[in-house]
Amino acid sequence: MNIKNVTVIGAGTMGNGIAHVFAQSGYKVTLVDVGKDALERALKTIDSNLARQVKKGTLSEDDQKLTLGRIRTETQLVASVHEADFVIEAATERFDLKKEIFQTLDANTPEGVVLATNTSSISVTELAAITKRPQLVIGMHFFNPVPVMKLVEIIRGLATTDDVFSNVKKLAEDLGKTPVEVNDSPGFVSNRILMPMINEAVYTLMEGVAKAEDIDTVMKLGMAHPMGPLQLADFIGLDVCLAIMNVLHEGLGDTKYRACPLLKKMVAAGRLGKKSGEGFYKY
Repeated sequence: MNIKNVTVIGAGTMGNGIAHVFAQSGYKVTLVDVGKDALERALKTIDSNLARQVKKGTLSEDDQKLTLGRIRTETQLVASVHEADFVIEAATERFDLKKEIFQTLDANTPEGVVLATNTSSISVTELAAITKRPQLVIGMHFFNPVPVMKLVEIIRGLATTDDVFSNVKKLAEDLGKTPVEVNDSPGFVSNRILMPMINEAVYTLMEGVAKAEDIDTVMKLGMAHPMGPLQLADFIGLDVCLAIMNVLHEGLGDTKYRACPLLKKMVAAGRLGKKSGEGFYKY
């Protein structure tokens, strides 16, 4: 693949982080979101994160300016992809939304352009089947915070070709990431293991075994986790955790993936974690 222009769809936490690493690696980036406010927040976040790198001495001020200069914003999806060499979708984790996006991408991107998704749980094969280029659809699952975390899960859909996989793997390496090959399955590797752990921590809290702080302390000090599962859930977003548990439960059909009632209740109450100001902790 000869990639110069990258389109990133979604200016949220993951989208702006993905735009950041592509732009810092020298690619021209078009960051797309339906909301101008979201795009403005994304650019401020990217600038702030770049400034942090400058302060740490890992990036020069000139490179900070050059990186920001490579990013342009766009609110119209169709207008953003006509000249794209590579597209990665990082929209909200909803199949109906992603389906609409992939239909639009397939109809408007140049022939032969790879369509990637940053989905953390939704089937890459199902998204690929929406398009007329299923062999060119692949999962590229980054981790938060994207500029810091080295891992990228590269997920093969049923039709993804070896060439597409090899090229996207190399692309991840060019971004300074460590790619891991994963076959398409609900939750992939990361969330198939992580989310049931978080869900069990919520059950442990609901059943009164221990307080939230103590559950997290056990996992941090006893298991050497950098962050406890309940605090991590707050940072991920409880609505996202619930959505992934539902995908696991539906896709694998095992009751061990049933979302905890307390998790459902907190999402219904709007206590989504850090982004709403309150989850298992207050922010």
